[in-house]
Amino acid sequence: MQEKLTLVLGGARSGKSKFAEKYVLHAGVKAAYIATAEILDDEMATRVEYHQNRRKNARWINFEAPYDAEKTLLKAGKVADVVLFDCLTVYISNLMYGKNAPTDFNAKYDYVYAGIDKLLKAARKINKPVVFVSNDVGAGIVPDSVMGREYRDIAGWVNQQVGMEADEVYYVIAGNAVDIKKLAFKFNDENGEKHSERP
Repeated sequence: MQEKLTLVLGGARSGKSKFAEKYVLHAGVKAAYIATAEILDDEMATRVEYHQNRRKNARWINFEAPYDAEKTLLKAGKVADVVLFDCLTVYISNLMYGKNAPTDFNAKYDYVYAGIDKLLKAARKINKPVVFVSNDVGAGIVPDSVMGREYRDIAGWVNQQVGMEADEVYYVIAGNAVDIKKLAFKFNDENGEKHSERP
């Protein structure tokens, strides 16, 4: 099966996870699902249960990876035809505010960027299709806290980082997915460069 990286992006309740799950099941027989959320309260428990109920199908193999997800991705690639990583923005939060995270903003960005880079390298290494789901958190109102604005900015830069590396990028709006990589404008002097803006 051909290696391919796909990013599925959208706002809250846009249908991005549902689309990604269907996409993955069309790409292979055995599908690995890598969940990044930690259940820390009742609201998160309800969200996790909702997602789990959609994956009762025996074709799913479930993994949990709130940290060091690149190691889990390598394991998943050995037992599945295709991997779904849901989601990047929760994983970013884990990296930003975990016990090993730096407190300085620029150091925090570098730490998260390095973590996502490890993830992308692992995704390429397994030589299987990998689908990343992420939230477009910058499309809403400006957060009223410093922490919220930090998170919004870093999540946006990570989406650029993954979007530049991905072979396909789908934006999901009201349950409809649009292939924005095909529609994206390219300058004549880009020469295939992959980079994301950062501070």
